[in-house]
Amino acid sequence: MKFAVRKRRAPSIIIVSLVDILIILLIFFVVSTTFKKDQPEVNINLPDSKTASAKPAELEHAIVSVDAQDGLKLDGATIAVDQLQEAINKLSPERKSSLVLKADEKASFGIIIKVMDALKLAGVKNLPAFTQGAGK
Repeated sequence: MKFAVRKRRAPSIIIVSLVDILIILLIFFVVSTTFKKDQPEVNINLPDSKTASAKPAELEHAIVSVDAQDGLKLDGATIAVDQLQEAINKLSPERKSSLVLKADEKASFGIIIKVMDALKLAGVKNLPAFTQGAGK
């Protein structure tokens, strides 16, 4: 008796469906990373300036921000005005030299002067301030 011997085909992997899944995952990761933007920790309306120029952001700068209700924050952490000088003295020299002041346009002038005095006493020599450009 002769048995018919069938040749066995090698199993094949369907690549088309794997490529589709790979493309969908790639699109998902690309789109999901664009949702993460720099979101401000403090909602501040910056005043307009006709002479301000846009400069590239430095890698590591400390930000002192004053909101409309005269709340003071250093790098997003709430701090009192009388503790600001002490906190600035603890910063590294690189961060101290690139410190920036962000104040809401409705913040009282008195608190801004107190902040600027504390920063000068802490040894901050150059104090740039963030404003919105004329073009917005």
